[in-house]
Amino acid sequence: MSEVSIKTVGVIGLGKMGGPLARHLADGGYSVLGYDVADEAMAAAETAGCTRSPSPADMAGRSDLVIIGVGFVSEVERVIFADDGVLAGAKPGFIVAVASTIAPRTMKKIAARAADHPVSFLDIPMCRGEQAATDGRLLIMGGGDAATFDACRQAFSTFSDSIHHLGALGAGQVGKMVNNMILWACISANHEGLALADGLDVDTGPLREALLQSSAENWALATRANESPMPWAEKDMTIALKEADDIRLSLPLAGSVKEVVKGVKIALGHPTPKEIE
Repeated sequence: MSEVSIKTVGVIGLGKMGGPLARHLADGGYSVLGYDVADEAMAAAETAGCTRSPSPADMAGRSDLVIIGVGFVSEVERVIFADDGVLAGAKPGFIVAVASTIAPRTMKKIAARAADHPVSFLDIPMCRGEQAATDGRLLIMGGGDAATFDACRQAFSTFSDSIHHLGALGAGQVGKMVNNMILWACISANHEGLALADGLDVDTGPLREALLQSSAENWALATRANESPMPWAEKDMTIALKEADDIRLSLPLAGSVKEVVKGVKIALGHPTPKEIE
């Protein structure tokens, strides 16, 4: 693609992740447009220095880069392909960066479906969770054209301190998929290990502190990830298992982890999304 200067960035999806992204971009000197179906999210973004956009199409017409951070693939497709979606307002050189976690092959299908439009696609799923979004310390797994990705690095650096381009379009989603497989495995192991200790009358508080200084140390244990809602756990594992099925790869541990993490959510009363991709 030709050289692009990123001055105006749109953010679609202004929730617990997208809201902080918009704020960090505005603090970083970018002109930021925000769009969300929830009026309270839009109002919060305005307070943080963003301008309210009435539709994804309007946002696309006024932005150099749009970051999509909605929850499900159906929502990603809607904000891209609907009559008032980003493609309806796209201009030459426009970049769409999908931060939502979706299947790698779905990312490629979206780009292929939009091939007749003057749009470049990146996938930039993010890791480290809500606190990292608030702190501007997210990790980006990136896929897509390297030059396009590099043109966006400065904008991405306003909310990420660890930016990794992993390859062609879809590679970022592969990276996030692998990250999530390992994350949910750690959460499952932590849950079962501490349940065993509790069942054998060992105080799990001091034990956890000891584990954090041992070979069992892991990010999920350190951040108490199991204590936060995990609405996407089953969706993430379903994506991974489907991708593995399609390439005839056996992932027996991942299959077990999907069921274990579902049990953890049930035991802790965590919500389950109605839609599983």
